[in-house]
Amino acid sequence: MMATSSLTSSTLTIIPQKPTIKLTKSSFHGLRIACTNPNSSLLRIQAQPTSSSVVMMSKKEEELKEIRTKSNEEINDEIQQLKGELFMLRLQRSARENFKPSDFGRLRKRVARMLTVKREREIEQGIGKRLSRKLDKEWKRSIILKPPPSLLKLQEEKATAEAEKA
Repeated sequence: MMATSSLTSSTLTIIPQKPTIKLTKSSFHGLRIACTNPNSSLLRIQAQPTSSSVVMMSKKEEELKEIRTKSNEEINDEIQQLKGELFMLRLQRSARENFKPSDFGRLRKRVARMLTVKREREIEQGIGKRLSRKLDKEWKRSIILKPPPSLLKLQEEKATAEAEKA
């Protein structure tokens, strides 16, 4: 505990200081309490040992491993399919049909992960940023638009329903 001393005419008195607590905003939902006195017994939290020693891998890491096993052509094909799915979601939203709003973020993140892996491979090959963007433009121009798998599935369902009616 810190103490201050003040010298009066003939006596020495020691006045103990209370530890000061500073509240600051943090990135998580709540307040971070920073105590200036490290010896203070305020808020001592001990970590609980986990019962199992197995650590689960996050979904993101599993998905990245899966993406890294694919070739560049497979990644490009999947990016095209995902962008088509995003387009279909935008159409569903504009038509006020039932859809999950969380699918937008999920699909965009998947596309971003694929593009990240693609760019990592370009960096390994020594391709600079300018050349990479030039190659991306050429790749986008060469894309032949195909309907997304969800639209093909809807068309097949309609065709089978019409065949059953006839």
